[in-house]
Amino acid sequence: MIQYLESANRQFRMYKQLGEKAIAQMNDESLNWQANEDSNSVAAIVKHLWGNMLSRWTDFLTTDGEKTWRQRDAEFENDATSREAILQQWEEGWQCLFTALDSITNNDLERIIYIRNDGHTILEAINRQIAHYSYHVGQIVYLAKICSQNNWNSLSIPRNQSAQYNAGKFAQEKDKRNFTDEWIDKK
Repeated sequence: MIQYLESANRQFRMYKQLGEKAIAQMNDESLNWQANEDSNSVAAIVKHLWGNMLSRWTDFLTTDGEKTWRQRDAEFENDATSREAILQQWEEGWQCLFTALDSITNNDLERIIYIRNDGHTILEAINRQIAHYSYHVGQIVYLAKICSQNNWNSLSIPRNQSAQYNAGKFAQEKDKRNFTDEWIDKK
């Protein structure tokens, strides 16, 4: 199960970096852009992720993942004042998540925790959040791509380069590798 925790951690880090690389390609003005009144800006999505991460992962072993202090509806208000404020929320949310993940041991994965009084094993809660965060990071990437106005630098396999990419992959010997290896910056 330690392999599961390592894999989950790597996936979260990959999505964090994808979001950061997408946001970096946006100008400050476009961070608050909304396609229409019912859609979210990148700033609002970041604010929602921040609120969700703080709620889900603060004292997650002993308190419900939907904290009484959370103001979920306010997370979707498009009121970000600066790139710095947006990135501060982004970083604070992810750090809360990674701190919580680092506290989990093998023996904890089957332990029951609660989100809105619904019991989840910690493993199920992690899977739930991987799905939730990847959904929103995909939205961030899509909005960033729209706002880049043809100045987009691909975050995965660039358009019309799949054959070249696959040729490189199949030129390698078969080996056990994690798919996130090439997507996560080595730091």
